[in-house]
Amino acid sequence: MATKEIITKGNALLSKKCHLVTKFDKKLWEMLDNMKETLIASNGVGLAAPQLGIIRRVALVLDVTLEEEGKEPVIYELINPEIIEKSDETIIDVEGCLSVPGIYGKVERPAKAKVRAQDRNGKIYEVEGKEITARCFCHELDHLDGHLFTEKVIEFIYPEDDE
Repeated sequence: MATKEIITKGNALLSKKCHLVTKFDKKLWEMLDNMKETLIASNGVGLAAPQLGIIRRVALVLDVTLEEEGKEPVIYELINPEIIEKSDETIIDVEGCLSVPGIYGKVERPAKAKVRAQDRNGKIYEVEGKEITARCFCHELDHLDGHLFTEKVIEFIYPEDDE
């Protein structure tokens, strides 16, 4: 496994719509392992393939809400994901992005979201997320369609200058 460089806003690859994954092979598994290592090293909660310059419909989401239930957090490998359900209830909260360092803003997202995706072997599965996990599902799937969270910001948040 290897940590990869995360590309940042201004790189044209971040605005590309990603292609479906059709081969579930060792190359894909290596990409997923590298994405996981990069996500962990960056202290993020989500990472999409285009953030590493890979224009494929692949994203990782760390479900930290499981800790509240006394369970270990899980990193979902989402290949060819699609949101199949969203709650009508929404939450406005602050988001940031590994590809937009130092910029934060309030974004409205569904309180719950259900995703259908494939795992690293091509098996289809569904997973539901709430709160930050639902937010992360939506945020990462936006990346796969070439969109950044900054396009949805209601109000930008500027960290206080400590100097």
